This record gives sequence, C-alpha cells and structure tokens, in this order.
Amino acid sequence: MTPTSNTPARTWVGVVTLLAGTLLPPLDFFVVNLAIPSIQDDLGGGDLLGQQIVAGYAAAYAVTLTLGGRLGDLYGRRRAFLVGLVGFALASLLCGSAGEPWLLLAGRVLQGLTAALMAPQSLALIRASLDGREQTVALGFHGATLGLAAVIGQSLGGLLVTADLGGLGWRAIFLINLPVAAVGLLGSLFLRDPHTRGGERLDWAGAILLFAGLAGIVIPLVEGRALDWPWWCFVLIVAAVILLRGFWRYESSLGGGGRVTPLVPPAAVTAPGVRIALVAVALFYSIAAFFLVFSEHEQTAGRTPLQASLDILPLGIGFLIGPLTVAHLVRVMGRRIAALGLGLETAGFLAFAGLVAGFGHTAWTAAPLALIGFGQGLALPSLIRLTVTHIPRAFAGLASGLVNATLQISAALSVAVIGGLYYAVSGAYGSGAALTAVSLLIAALLFASALLSLRAERVPALDGYVQSGAGRGSGLAPSGRRPSKTIVR
Repeated sequence: MTPTSNTPARTWVGVVTLLAGTLLPPLDFFVVNLAIPSIQDDLGGGDLLGQQIVAGYAAAYAVTLTLGGRLGDLYGRRRAFLVGLVGFALASLLCGSAGEPWLLLAGRVLQGLTAALMAPQSLALIRASLDGREQTVALGFHGATLGLAAVIGQSLGGLLVTADLGGLGWRAIFLINLPVAAVGLLGSLFLRDPHTRGGERLDWAGAILLFAGLAGIVIPLVEGRALDWPWWCFVLIVAAVILLRGFWRYESSLGGGGRVTPLVPPAAVTAPGVRIALVAVALFYSIAAFFLVFSEHEQTAGRTPLQASLDILPLGIGFLIGPLTVAHLVRVMGRRIAALGLGLETAGFLAFAGLVAGFGHTAWTAAPLALIGFGQGLALPSLIRLTVTHIPRAFAGLASGLVNATLQISAALSVAVIGGLYYAVSGAYGSGAALTAVSLLIAALLFASALLSLRAERVPALDGYVQSGAGRGSGLAPSGRRPSKTIVR
C-alpha cells in the first residue's frame, strides 16, 4: 500500500489495522453457511439450528449497528473499536468451544452485538481522519476488504471443515478469527481518535426504542420465510413501525444544551442529500438476494458445491478488483463513480438474464458476473463516501452505523421479497425462469439506485460542518477547522 500525498506512512498502517474490523463481521456471516451441515451432525438441532445460527448473528448485527456507531462518537471510536474487537474474539472462542446448541447460538448473538460495535469504527475513523484523495483511497481499500470477505467467505467454511485442522472440524471457522483479532488488537494499540469527545450521556430511551423498532423489522424478515410467515411476523412489523415513529418524535424533541445527546440527531439525518443517498444504498444492496437464488438455481441444475463456488467466483474477483480502481477513476471522471458502478451492474444483470433465458447454464455467464462484481466494487465504496460526506464529521460513527444498518436491513428485505419471488416463479416455471426474473428485477432496482446517486452527487458535501453547542444538541454550524489526518499515534 503506497502512501499518497503528504499522509504519513504510519497512517496507512492504521488504516490496515482498521480493515481487520471491516473484514471479520462480513466474513463471519459468509463463512458459516457451508459448515452448517457439519454443525448439525455434531450438535444436533436440525434445520432450525442452521437457520438460527445465521439469523441470530444477522439480526443482532443489523439492529445494533446504529447504536454501535453512536457509542463511538460519544465515548471514543478507538475505545469502541477495541472493546468490539476483544468482545468479538471472545464470542468466537465461545462459538468454537460450544458443546451445546444453545451455547453456539449465544456465541453467535454475542458475535453480532460486538461486530456491530467494532465495524462502524473502522469507517468512522477513516472518515474523521482523512481528506480528499487519501480518504477516497482508504474507502477503496475498505470496499476491497468487503469484497475479499465475500470472495473467501463463500468457500472458506467448506475448506476449513474439509481440511479438519487439528481435528477441529467446523470449530475452525470460528477459531480462525482469533489470530486475525490478535493482529488487529496489536495494531489498534497505536490508533488514536482525533475527534474523541466526552461529557455527554447516551440517549438510552432512544437506544431502546430504536433497538426494539429495528428488531421488529429485521427478525420477521430474517425468520419469516423459513417459518412460512406466521402471524406474529406481521404483528411485529406493525409494532415496529409504531415504535420507530415514536423514536423519531422523541429524538426530535431533544433540544440542545442538555447533557443527553440524541442517539440519531435529526439534523444529521435530514442534512441535504443524506436521505437520497441512504435510499440509493438500500436499493444497491438488493443484490444480496442474488447470492441466495444463484445458489438455489445451481443446486437445482445439479451443480456440486465446488462447482457452484467456482461459478460465482468471477463476481467475487470483480468485487475485489473494483474498489482498487476507484481512486484512479475519480481523477478521470470526477465523483460519479457510484453511478458508473451501478450502471455496470445493471448491464451485467441484463446480460446475465439474457444468457440464462437463452442458454440455461453456460460458461458465458462468467463475463456478466465479473462485470456485476466489478460494478459492485466500484459502487459500494462510492455510495459509502457519498453518504458519509453528507453527514458532519462529528457524527462519523453515526454515519457509519447508518450506512451499515441500511445495508443489513436492505439485505434482509431483499432476501425476503426477492427470494420469495424466486421460489414462487421457480415452483411454477422452473429455476431458470425464476433466476431470469430476479435478475431483471435487481437490474431495475440498481438502475433506480444509479439515478438517485446522481441526484445526491449534486448536493454539496458537509465536510466543513460540525455539531453546534459544544457537541450537544442537533444543530449544525460551520467550522473552519480541518480535521486531523492522524490515525495512529
């Protein structure tokens, strides 16, 4: 990694350290999938255990991300990163040593909670500590790390179980987190948060309302399809809408001058361009359902797990390469990289749908899959930048939490709705027709995301604004102070 401009080389060492916190949460989501059969054989629990292993982590992670980001803003992002990293390592140890299903499930929930504390701090510290091209490069590496997690996560679980390292079997997929966390912990001792603030109290009432509201949405979306949508799913969703409306009214009622800062200050979320950018992020992650339906289609077509992992590999490779080119493309075509990436994804899905409809399984689908992955790799860091640069730096942790929470909730919604469409069409017309229909729908949603990203790009960023009232309240005021570019001591 080559330092850019006048940024010290040690700053990039700090960025690499933060990327450990970026890698672990998505990696642990993907890596468990291919190990579920082995876990079920060892601990029992059947299909329900397999669903809960995935759902427990995903739900805990999604509903706590905003709170995790805000805790970093209020009490120090470096401190929150350290607590999250250590907690994640301990949770991984609990999962890897679990002898009973309930212990494994408890460990997975704890992994989700601590990942939600750790993950937002990586993006927040990059946002708070770097400017200009340095920030663009760092966000590119952040996106590439997410791509790396997607690439290796799809196959690492199966490889570790098959290798049976030290006779550990499936336990290795959790215990492998320990050396990665140890490296991150060693590097994090040198991290420094240039915007640590104090003297404010967490908005516990807002935290409880937001947690309950998001849980009421995420849990039905994660569990509903597997349970055939029982009545309580719809009751929870209705209750969640009521709770979230109450949360927003309560946050709006908290004024400046007090020691309790709103968990989600309305002025941060309603800043120009933020809501448009967040909707673009949500539409972008409709692609999350594609991984599920592609796997289902491959199994229906008689492909082995190894063949399926090789078939999807071009998308992962494209996703890994895309973010590394963002900084260079910015110099050529300016800031509209998100729209470019989303446009490439749209074209890739249209081509993929045409090939599947015309030929079924064919090696030619590798080309549009690589294009989809490359476009996704361009769009993800660019959409993240587009969102967080419209939220003042004082709320960098909140911005990171909001973006990550939007991605996770969008993924759950996408799997529930688009996955449901796939199964409905597949039952009537076959998996090829279902995959084609899903690909066309995702292409339409990505095109809409591209249009919204162009609208958001026209809104000036808020890099020069900070929270008023000595860090209290929800007002925004201009600041002429440039942020520190120090990530490490």
